[in-house]
Amino acid sequence: MLLNILYLLLGFVILIYGANLLVDGGAALAFRLKIPNIVIGLTIVAFGTSAPELVVNVISSLEGKSELALGNVLGSNIFNILCILGVTATIYPIAIKKATTWIEVPLAVFAAFLLLIMFGNNHWPTPTPYVISRIEGIILLCFFVFFITYTFILARKGEAEEIKIKPYSLPKSIVFILLGLTGLILGGRLLVSGAVHIAEDLGVSQRIIAITILSIGTSLPELATSLIAAKKKNVDLAIGNVVGSNIFNTFLILGISGVITPVSMSLDNLTDIFVNLLATLLLFTFIFTGKGRKIERWEGIIFLIFYIGYMILLIY
Repeated sequence: MLLNILYLLLGFVILIYGANLLVDGGAALAFRLKIPNIVIGLTIVAFGTSAPELVVNVISSLEGKSELALGNVLGSNIFNILCILGVTATIYPIAIKKATTWIEVPLAVFAAFLLLIMFGNNHWPTPTPYVISRIEGIILLCFFVFFITYTFILARKGEAEEIKIKPYSLPKSIVFILLGLTGLILGGRLLVSGAVHIAEDLGVSQRIIAITILSIGTSLPELATSLIAAKKKNVDLAIGNVVGSNIFNTFLILGISGVITPVSMSLDNLTDIFVNLLATLLLFTFIFTGKGRKIERWEGIIFLIFYIGYMILLIY
């Protein structure tokens, strides 16, 4: 048991450190190749924050562990809204930009609702096993292409965040990329292996481990970014980071997982899908309560209470 916990912790550290190295090296290499900052920010940097979830899901899908793949995405999405935004808003109220209010958050709501439709679609008109098929995976990826296209349009209008690129030499950039990829693969394997064995040792389902330990661990980059943003009172960055991550998780990561191998779902997952949808709808509702487009401190506290209640429901 202790060895499996060590694997899990070591996997988290290597995975996140590998993602950072890959982003730094990839961004520096792209900059030297004279690729525009906008493109670097929307591809390499954006990929970096979702790399932990992506690697864990790809490895889980290849090894036929669908419970981990689906639980990691749903758990990360729920943690991002209820816990990360909850903590951030409690520290400092979050002001919401117009584009985030009317496009990005509704798109996140649509993504959450789409998962519910895909769950129900398996039993209509003819009952079949609950699964996200390869065709549905392709549909999710098509929506991801739409989201990336929208983001590029925003960036060209000057509404994207500025990124800082470290000017590494060409050899150093390549070494960082290789080390980053190695770290992602090694960390992901340690993480999946540790999670599976801990579930077996505790006698709980892989779904529980994925939604709790695994999803929280892979969401640490988003948590760190949001806390730093809150400390600097740059909280609009926090919500953009969280909502963008949720859209990435559903459309890209779950889409790729479904294309690799159909993602099995159970009736237990229906609870997680509902909580994911309710959390996203709650976020959209809170934007319009109170003065201006803001998530106030009391709303952040409600997010946290909701998350604690969900964790208690899962465990007991």
